[in-house]
Amino acid sequence: MPPPPSPSSHSRKSSNASARYNPHAPTTPSQLRNSHVPSERSSSPEETMHAAPYHDDEPTQASTGAAHRDLEFSTDGIHMSADRASVHSTDDTAEEPAGGIIEVDLEPTVRTRLLNHQNWDSASGCGEENCNHGAMSPRPASAKSYGSFNTDNGFGGRYPGAIDPQTGEAADATHALLGDAFADGVLGGGRGGKSTTQYLAERHGVKHKRLMYIAYYIPIVNWVQQYKLRYLKGDFIAALTMASFYIPMALSYASNLAHVPPVHGLYSFAINPLIYGILGTCPQMIVGPEAPGSLLTGEVVRENIKRNGSDDQDGRKNAEIAGIVTSLAGAFILSAGIFRLGFLDNILSRPFLRGFISAIGIVIFIDQLIPEMGLAKLAADEVSHGSTVDKLVFLVRNLGNAHGLTTALSFTAFGIIMFFRELKKRLQSRYPTVAYIPDRFVVVVLSAIIVWKYRLDLKGVSILGDVKSSGSVFAVHFPFEASHMKYAGDAINTSLIIALLGFFESSVAAKSLGSGDRKKDGVSMPLSANRELIALGAANMTGGLFMALPAFGGYGRSKVNASTGGLTPMSSIFLSMITILATFFLLPTFYYLPKGVLCAMVSVVAYSLVEEAPHDIKFFARVRGYSELILMFLIFVVTIFWDLKRGIGVGIGLSILRLVRHSTRPRIQILGRVPGTTDKFANAEMDPDSLEFIEGCLIVKIPEPLTFFNTGNLKTRLTRLEDHGTASAHPALPRVRREEHNKNIIFDVHGVTSLDAAAAQILVEIVESYRKRDVGVFFCRMPHERSPVGLLFEKTGIVELCGGRRHFVSSVEQALRMTELERMSEEFGSEASSSRAGAGAGTGAERRATVW
Repeated sequence: MPPPPSPSSHSRKSSNASARYNPHAPTTPSQLRNSHVPSERSSSPEETMHAAPYHDDEPTQASTGAAHRDLEFSTDGIHMSADRASVHSTDDTAEEPAGGIIEVDLEPTVRTRLLNHQNWDSASGCGEENCNHGAMSPRPASAKSYGSFNTDNGFGGRYPGAIDPQTGEAADATHALLGDAFADGVLGGGRGGKSTTQYLAERHGVKHKRLMYIAYYIPIVNWVQQYKLRYLKGDFIAALTMASFYIPMALSYASNLAHVPPVHGLYSFAINPLIYGILGTCPQMIVGPEAPGSLLTGEVVRENIKRNGSDDQDGRKNAEIAGIVTSLAGAFILSAGIFRLGFLDNILSRPFLRGFISAIGIVIFIDQLIPEMGLAKLAADEVSHGSTVDKLVFLVRNLGNAHGLTTALSFTAFGIIMFFRELKKRLQSRYPTVAYIPDRFVVVVLSAIIVWKYRLDLKGVSILGDVKSSGSVFAVHFPFEASHMKYAGDAINTSLIIALLGFFESSVAAKSLGSGDRKKDGVSMPLSANRELIALGAANMTGGLFMALPAFGGYGRSKVNASTGGLTPMSSIFLSMITILATFFLLPTFYYLPKGVLCAMVSVVAYSLVEEAPHDIKFFARVRGYSELILMFLIFVVTIFWDLKRGIGVGIGLSILRLVRHSTRPRIQILGRVPGTTDKFANAEMDPDSLEFIEGCLIVKIPEPLTFFNTGNLKTRLTRLEDHGTASAHPALPRVRREEHNKNIIFDVHGVTSLDAAAAQILVEIVESYRKRDVGVFFCRMPHERSPVGLLFEKTGIVELCGGRRHFVSSVEQALRMTELERMSEEFGSEASSSRAGAGAGTGAERRATVW
C-alpha cells in the first residue's frame, strides 16, 4: 500500500478544489481543521493534483467502488453509509479504508447540496444543530427567542419569492397594497404569498409575530417589558424637576400668549405627555405647550374676538377656539402619520425655520414687555391687535406711564432667571447636579409670597387671581360642534402651520435624543417618524377634547428630562400625574402669582429662540450662503412688520420655489478620462485641464433617479454639452465643440436607481433623436435587466433603439471599446463594399471592351 500523502498535500488539494468553485473563498477557512474522508482510491500526488471531475450522470470508479459504500449523497447533504463506522467512533474494530483518501472533485450541483446542508460540520461529519466537534472549544447551544438572530448565518435578507423575477414588482398584491403589518398581523398573511417579514421571522425563530407588530405600533408594550425598578427613582425626580419648571410656564403660555384661562395650559401637561408615553418612540422626549404654538393659537383667538366683538375675558369661548385649533393640528399630524408622510420634516429648511422662529422670539419678547411694565390696560385700547412695530412704538411713547412696582418685580425676576440660566449652563459640565436646582420655581414662589405678604396686588401689581376652569376641571368638550364651524375656517391655516412647526421641533428633538442605547441604562425602541406623527396627533386630538393648548416635543425640555435622570417614557407619565394632582389640589395657591413674573419667564423663552440666530448668520455668511441669508431676512422682516401668518406664508412659498428649482434641474456631468488610466473617469467640469477627452465620444453621467420633474430640461442640457462641452456656458454662445466628437453618446447611469414612465418617455425621444442623426448610443453601469429600471428600458423600446443588449455594458471602458469595435466594423464593411464595387466596375469595362 502506498504511504498516505502528507497533510500539506491534502490542504493543497482541498484548497485548489475550493478555489475552482469559489475564487473568493479563503484557502483554508478556519486554519484549524481539514476534512479527510476515507476511501479505497489511490491517492498518489499526481492523482491528487489532477483528480478527474465527478459528474452526477456519469459513473466513476469512486461511485461504483467501495467509496459508494462509504458516503451517501442526498438532497440534504452527505451522510455516512449505515454499514460504515462513524468518523467520531473510537472503536478499534472499525474497519480502516484500504485506499487512503478520497479525492472527490464535485460539480456545483453536488457542492450546492453540501452547502445547503446547514448543520453539516466538515471536520466531524456531524449534522447536529449544536455540534461541538472539531472546534478548539465547544460551541454553546443558543436558544432562539423573540428578536434574536441566533441562526445558521444571521445575515437576514429578502424573501426569495417576494419579487416577481419577470416584472420586478411585488409578487404578492396583498402585502404590496396593505403592508406587512396589516397583511400579517391582522389578516394572518391573507390569501397572498409569504412576506419578507414573515419569512425572516420564521427563519430566525420569532414565535409571537402578532405581538411583534403590536409592540412596534404601541411602544408601551415594548418598553414596559424592558423597564427595571432602578429606573423609577430617576424618572420620578426628572418629572418632579420638570413640573417645578414648566407648570408655571404652562400658566404663562395660556394667560399671556394664548389668551385662554391659565388652567388650560396645565391640561397640555396633564394629557399630552400621558398619551405620548403610551404611543411615542423617543424614550426621553417630553411633550408640552411651546411658545410659538401658543402664540399662533392666541392669534386665532384674538382675530375671532376682534371680528365678533366679544370680550377678551370670555374664557369659555376663547378656550373653545383653542380646543378647535389643537384638535385640527392633531388631525393634520395624525393624518400625515397614517399616510406615512414622516419625510415632511425635511421640507422646511433650516434658514426658513431660523428666520421664522427668531421673528417669533422678537414678537413674544415685545408682547411680554407690555404686561411686564404694567401697560396692559392701556395697550388694550390702542395696540392690542396691532403689529409688532406698532407695539414697539407704543412702548417707547409710554415709558413714562409704566407701573414702577410691576416693572421692578418683572425685570428683577427676568434678571435672576437669566443669571441662573447662564450659571447652570457653565457649571453643568463639571457639576451635573446643578440641573436639579429649581430656580424658576423658587422665583415664582418667592414673588407670590412677596405679593401676598405686602399685598402688592392692592398697589397696582397685576396677579393671576382665581385660576378656575371654563367649567368643571377636565371637562370634555367636543370641538367640532355645528356652532363652532364659524371658528374652524379661521383656524385651519394656523393649525396647519402649528402642526408643521411642532412636528419639525419634535423631529429635531427625537433625532438628537435618539431611541435609547441598548448598552446603557434605559429602554430601547425603534425610532420612526411616522409613528411619532401618530403619537403627537393622537395626543393633540385628545388634548383638544379638553380645550388644551397644542403640545409637541421640545428639545430644551427633553434635555432637562435627560439631564435630571429621566431614562424612560415613565417620566412623561409621572409628569402627567403630578400635573393632574396640581390641577386638582394646588390651583388656589396660584392666586397671588404676579403676571409680570410669568411674563418674565416667557421672555426668557423668547430670548432662547433668538440667541441661536447670530450663530447661523455667521455660518451662512462664512460659506457664502447668500440665498439662505436672504430667505431668513425676508421671513424675519415680513413677520415683524406685517404678521405671523403672512410671514410664514412667504417663507413656505419661497422654500417651495427653491425646492422645485433644485429638483427640476438635472445634474448631469460630462466625464473625461484620467491620464494614464483606461478605466478611471472624472467630472470634466471640475478640472478639465487635468483630464483627457476621447475623440468621437461624449460621455455623460446621470447621477440621480430620473422622474418627470427633472427630465423635462434634460434635452436642453444635453444640447449644451454637445455644443460647448460644458453646461456652464451661456446658450447664446455658438457651437464650439466639433460635430465629429459627438458620433457616440455614452450614458453612465449608475445613479439612476429609479425611473418613472414620464421620464422614460422623454428618454425614448432623446435616444430616437440621436439614432436619426446616426449617433451611437451606449448605456453603462445599468441596473440589473430584471430590475424595474431595466424592465422599463425593455418595455419602452430603448434597448432595441440603441441596437440591442450589446449596447448595454458594465463600464465606460467597455463602452469605449464597443464604439471602437463598431467603428472598425463600419470601416471594414465600407472597404469591402468599395472593393466589391471596384471589382464589379472593372469587369463591366472589360465586357464593354469585348463587345465593342
